Amino acid sequence: MSEAVSRRSAIRLLAGAGAALGAAGCAPSVPPGAGRGTAPPAPPAPAAGAPGAEAADGAARVDSLLERLTLEEKTALLHGARDPAPLGQAGYVPGVPRLGIPALRLADGPAGVRVATPATALPAPVLLASAFDPALAREYGRVLGREGRALGLDVLLAPMANLIRTPYAGRNFETFAEDPRLTADLVAEVIRGIQDEGLIAAVKHFALYNQEKGRDTVDVIAAERTLHETELRGFEAAVAAGAGAVVGAYNKVNGVYACESGPLLGEVLRGAWGFDGWVISDREAVHSTVAAISAGLDVEMPGATHFGAPLREAVRGGSVSQDTVDLAVHRVLSTLDRFGLLTDRPAARPARDAAAGARTARKVAAAGAVLLRNERGTLPLAGAAARSIAVIGPTGQVPFVSGGGSAHVVPDAAAAPLAAIRQRAGNGSTVRHALGEDLYGRPLPPVLLRPPADLDDRRLEAGRTWSHEGTFTLTAADEWTLLVHYTGQRPSVRLDGEELFPVRQGVAEQFAGGLLGTAPDGMAVRRRTLALKAGAHRLAVSARGGAAGQRFRLRLTTRASRAADLAEAVKAAKAARSVVLFAYEDATEGTDRTSLALPGGQERLIEAVAAANPRTTVVLNTSSSTTMPWLSRTGAVLQTYYPGQEGAGATADILFGDVDPGGRLTQTFPADEDATPFGGNPLRYPGVGGRQEHTEGVHVGHRWYDAQRTAPLFPFGHGLSYTTWQYEKLVVRPEHGGLRVEFTVRNTGRRKGTEVAQVYVGPSPELKLDQPVRALAGYRRLTLAPGQAQRVTVTIDPRALSSWDPERHAWVLGGGRREVFAGRSSRELPLRSKAVVRSR
Repeated sequence: MSEAVSRRSAIRLLAGAGAALGAAGCAPSVPPGAGRGTAPPAPPAPAAGAPGAEAADGAARVDSLLERLTLEEKTALLHGARDPAPLGQAGYVPGVPRLGIPALRLADGPAGVRVATPATALPAPVLLASAFDPALAREYGRVLGREGRALGLDVLLAPMANLIRTPYAGRNFETFAEDPRLTADLVAEVIRGIQDEGLIAAVKHFALYNQEKGRDTVDVIAAERTLHETELRGFEAAVAAGAGAVVGAYNKVNGVYACESGPLLGEVLRGAWGFDGWVISDREAVHSTVAAISAGLDVEMPGATHFGAPLREAVRGGSVSQDTVDLAVHRVLSTLDRFGLLTDRPAARPARDAAAGARTARKVAAAGAVLLRNERGTLPLAGAAARSIAVIGPTGQVPFVSGGGSAHVVPDAAAAPLAAIRQRAGNGSTVRHALGEDLYGRPLPPVLLRPPADLDDRRLEAGRTWSHEGTFTLTAADEWTLLVHYTGQRPSVRLDGEELFPVRQGVAEQFAGGLLGTAPDGMAVRRRTLALKAGAHRLAVSARGGAAGQRFRLRLTTRASRAADLAEAVKAAKAARSVVLFAYEDATEGTDRTSLALPGGQERLIEAVAAANPRTTVVLNTSSSTTMPWLSRTGAVLQTYYPGQEGAGATADILFGDVDPGGRLTQTFPADEDATPFGGNPLRYPGVGGRQEHTEGVHVGHRWYDAQRTAPLFPFGHGLSYTTWQYEKLVVRPEHGGLRVEFTVRNTGRRKGTEVAQVYVGPSPELKLDQPVRALAGYRRLTLAPGQAQRVTVTIDPRALSSWDPERHAWVLGGGRREVFAGRSSRELPLRSKAVVRSR
């Protein structure tokens, strides 16, 4: 037998060993469809590589390519490079044209395909998750998959399977939930949807990536059991759903960088779960050559710092074996073959269907909106309440589409909520707008400076420079917010000798917020708030036109302008029958939140407006949970997160009662910032000395509030409807090693409505392990007419009744008499019963 043939056989054996381990002893974390009372659907057939002759042909094709590749060509497939014809995507892997191996383009895409051209801006994944609807998640994934293929992409860096562990995390809107079970269900279906369309899904970020602060250095410490019962559940479900790729995280896990972790990549991902796709690093998340490729990382992004020339030298020097490189290349090629990318006639790319994408975007935005509060019949708007409306807030006039960073998508179009409300209210109604808070500033009066200068809209031709220096005098101390709007290179603005907007390197600079970082006309925005003393001040501005020229404007807000905006909002509220006040919190990749309160003067604005008009509905465009000291003064609160390009129409649908609010919270809203799992405990968040500890163990999210008997502001699973609901006749019995749960849900109101029935299970008396007080075991979304009742069946599978035993390194079924709860949220569970689970 030749050395080459022997190596190919060994590589096939290594590639298949993990799959065999997974098939033999590791059930999927969350069987597809579990908790919905239906049999799990089969995974979709891959585009290529099906069982039988076709699979054998694919294996032979991969082996033949591997044999003919040179070392230089092999390593070129294991790292990113500069794209000669970029689409504005996140990454590019050059192919090998002489062998017909295509180049690959990778794009960010948790909420829409992020490239240089417009795409469908879907609602944030956290809003999708709030619908508690795996079928809708698959539809969402199909939009991503079709758009990605149509826009020239091959790999989508999505979905994000990390849990919402802390409400401060800057990317909470990009992921799904604090609950492992719900996250796993939805991650699996989004992946199936993406890959239904022939696009490779790369689930991210593996693993324990739950904050932006110190994300590229923090060492996250979590026990084996904590990992398996919380953060890893979504990734395990992704593998079971057939994800083609996994993205390694920036952070360390138990002392080792995630992209170099043999326990994560080798033992868990490939060994226990049988993952046979390829592992990609996050951007610049690789810190070594030998350790990373030996642990199981296959592709370095975005360049060749460690997997280019250094990898070739490591092979030639003997510190990395040829077989290790071949195995990584084999994984890449096998995945490409599975998706039909190695054939002579790959599937034609579809055309974009922007209209279909928009329909799904609106459907998701309406389905996931969560009505948190509704007093005195404030919503839905009807009759006289719908004929006189004051819309207040800057995001009533400027649509808040998406957060900043990797999830920011430029849509084809996005209407403002004000326009949608006016259209829905009709010609016989009066809908007025008041700004409430000025996000983009007022022009500086030219005569403010001595000598005078017009700084509101300066335009420079390519290569030209411009500067002006002047003074202004304040008769009294004031608080100013200075804003610079610009295209191209940022202008220099110096106040009393200090540069107000320095250009800094790093992710915080790279990823400006989705709302605040961009003006309505597309110009970049930076702002700085300063306490200015009375007296003279010197302002110097200079700009340089780049290759495309330069345009900029300098603007400001002051105490007086903010007071005027507030007074105008109060006046509008008093004059209207109803108020819809849009509040925002602008989150972005690269920066964590520093407070759970609404930023700026919004709390004061809400309190003043609600005092003037108690029929005030607050619509929240926020990334995660928010504290609400103003809550009791309002009539209603509607949580819509970042609702995508169709958010305006979907919000109007909910406000006017055309759609019943069927969304439920996928994260707990704390009563205050101290009443969270992290209040006063920096070891948990953001970490001390570069080390963050998951000392809450398996008690993540709502489980912690139950274990600590801490009352939240709004519990996990909470959400109101425009109708009323009754739960009755709970029956629980053993079935197929798990439990079969049946109960009746009745619409007792006068309107058609949507409900999310939830089932939780208590701890096992037989397991000597710390267990949640209640764990989500299943759910069912249903829509019923007035007076209609439906018998709901939820199957609790054995995994939902199991715990991870760190001594056995395996899941163990929790036997004994288990309590089962059914109801509307984790804290509203009117039905309870018990049934015996037999573990032997």
